[in-house]
Amino acid sequence: MEFDTLSHSEYDSADKTITPIAIDPDAVTTSSLQALQSEDQRKVMDIVDKLRRTGLGGIVELPQLVVCGDQSSGKSSVLEAITEIPFPRKENLCTRFATEIILRRSPLSTSTITITPDKHRPKSEKDKLKSFTKSITDFNQLPDVIEEATVAMGLGVVGGINSRAFSRDVLSVEITGPTRPQLTLVDMPGLIHATNKAQTETDKELILNLVKEYMKNPRTIILAVVSAKNDYANQIILEHCRKIDEPGRRTIGIITKPDFLREGTDNELSWIELAQNKDIYLERGWHMLKNREDNQMDFSFEQRNEDEKLFFSKGRYADLHGEYVGIDSLRERLSKVLLNHLIKELPSLRNEMVSKLSGTLAEIEKLGERRNTSQEQRMVLMKISMRIHDILKSATKGYYEAPFFGSINIEADVDAPENIRRFRAVIQHLNMTFANDMRLRGHKYAFGAGSGDDKHEKEEETKAQQELENLGEDEALCFLPKPKILTRQEGIEWVKKTLERSRGYELPGTFQPMLISQLFWEQSQPWEQIASQHINKVIHVCKEFIDLVLQDTAPVEFKDRLISLNVGAALDQSLKDAKDELRKILKDKARHPSTYNHYFTTTIQKMRQRKLQKTTKDAAKASEIDSWDQQDIKQTTVDSTKLLDAMDRAIELDMDVFSSQEALDTERAYYKDELKYFVNAIAKAVIERHLVEPLPDIILSPLVVTNMSEKEIEFVAAEPPEITQQRSHLESRKIMLEKGLDTFREAMDGLKR
Repeated sequence: MEFDTLSHSEYDSADKTITPIAIDPDAVTTSSLQALQSEDQRKVMDIVDKLRRTGLGGIVELPQLVVCGDQSSGKSSVLEAITEIPFPRKENLCTRFATEIILRRSPLSTSTITITPDKHRPKSEKDKLKSFTKSITDFNQLPDVIEEATVAMGLGVVGGINSRAFSRDVLSVEITGPTRPQLTLVDMPGLIHATNKAQTETDKELILNLVKEYMKNPRTIILAVVSAKNDYANQIILEHCRKIDEPGRRTIGIITKPDFLREGTDNELSWIELAQNKDIYLERGWHMLKNREDNQMDFSFEQRNEDEKLFFSKGRYADLHGEYVGIDSLRERLSKVLLNHLIKELPSLRNEMVSKLSGTLAEIEKLGERRNTSQEQRMVLMKISMRIHDILKSATKGYYEAPFFGSINIEADVDAPENIRRFRAVIQHLNMTFANDMRLRGHKYAFGAGSGDDKHEKEEETKAQQELENLGEDEALCFLPKPKILTRQEGIEWVKKTLERSRGYELPGTFQPMLISQLFWEQSQPWEQIASQHINKVIHVCKEFIDLVLQDTAPVEFKDRLISLNVGAALDQSLKDAKDELRKILKDKARHPSTYNHYFTTTIQKMRQRKLQKTTKDAAKASEIDSWDQQDIKQTTVDSTKLLDAMDRAIELDMDVFSSQEALDTERAYYKDELKYFVNAIAKAVIERHLVEPLPDIILSPLVVTNMSEKEIEFVAAEPPEITQQRSHLESRKIMLEKGLDTFREAMDGLKR
């Protein structure tokens, strides 16, 4: 928990209006208060006060004096003696909450008492406590007001049933006037040693945490009060001081109740040696006070001080240096300690302001631009849309200069999430993968080489089958179709069966055009599945890529709203259009085959030519006659009669087999021609036309934002109330810190002069 220990009046003024009551400047003051501050210290504290006036008390830790110690150690009496401000005094009454005495210089003399509620209280209770405001015209009224505050905090009788004993609320007594010193002094509840029905383990922990939070402020001077009635080794405040202020540079030990020590005893001597800093060493040393005894409660402060001087003038105490005993010398010591401490802390105070300003600016930047009005919201969205448009335009064209695209991860796949920002490269990779899948898997049957195939085609066919065997084990491709391998003869048999079942009036040895349609449709059955799979891959990549673009360009809270309002619908429409385009292409494929590409006729003619060449070559080889000339040199000639016979034997007499051979070659030629067209059509008419090229225009483009209604703009870009509140808080904090730094520089310049 953080306490705004130095500017509660500024803090509360944001929640309620406090009307200061002008009072007699001398009614609420003491010479003791003024003695707490030297002229040099006043100049330094003026700097701190000017910082407080800028509202910095709740942002940076400013100097203060904190009085803490074990229960019944005399803390309140010490604070009362230092300030000569009377605190409530009742039998067995203990301090039940932190009380801040806030002294401020002001042209108007006022005294205001308020409560700063514990931040963990419900809002209704906070509001009620913040409304607690009292003013006093003299210090005699203070005890009654503190009693009222105790009731307001909900603290009942100590040990009562369902009664809270202690509170984390803070009572602030702010005293202003033209001659006031600039100080904050805090009286803390006493640390509990043993629990009972009135003081539980929870109370013990609450008080310890509260005291430690105040003590941990590096700009706090700790007045650690120990009572001479108890062995100081057993007083736990000293243990916590050693842990929190290990060098002892911020701690002054205050010894109270020395009048309970028996004169001349070793116990008295040990306490005097402690006061002389001989036992527990503190860099700031120890100080001994004698507060009012039980029968001296009606003593005035003058009587109290005289009694104290008399006490320390006798016995062993007379040998103690006057600087370390009595309230007057304590005020002088505190004045010097405060001055040295403040001078030392001023550089770190400035550094803290600079650091907190830097952090505040970073937090404001994280919130993005202000978007409270419709115009601000539309402007923010327009800027976002322009950034998105630029990224999408560059990504679809393959220009990767913007910081968004980052670096390449050569260890990851081209289409892996690490490289997906390079969108065009991923699309090209997927298109090439699709073309390869179509080449390897697009056909239902893979046929063995025929006599019409050239050497290159045979090699390609063999290579394709090897690739298929390798890809067959790949889990990523296991859902794609795999061609059934047929020999040339099995392929002819497939065609023959189809021919027999689709015969018309065609003459024997010929085939009707519908046969090629039937063969092509069956052979190209896998195309739809492979193309659909490719489209789904591309749309998935589009969604991943757009998701990254939104993450990079828009606030986190915009993302889901943009997806529901624009991005999701736009991508869904693109996918629908792509699938509609695929259906059109498949519908074209389902028509009777047609082509005007000479590649088709050239392929058929080359196949027939190669078949004829093979037939002639085989017939010639079968017609060869070997003979030897006079030199016994072998001569090989072709017998024309045998050649003609061989050529005749090569003629296929089975008319259906002949027709099937011709039809198979025709279908293969048409398939190759149509495959190239289909791959290009999918890549260009489906992927490019509907999924890639439109992205810059349909995904939150400036035109899309321009056409949005006011309600749509508000739905996406309206700033949540908590963000508006946080922005207001941060900007107020920024102004305070900037003003504080300016004030600090001006004040330091004045101090040097």
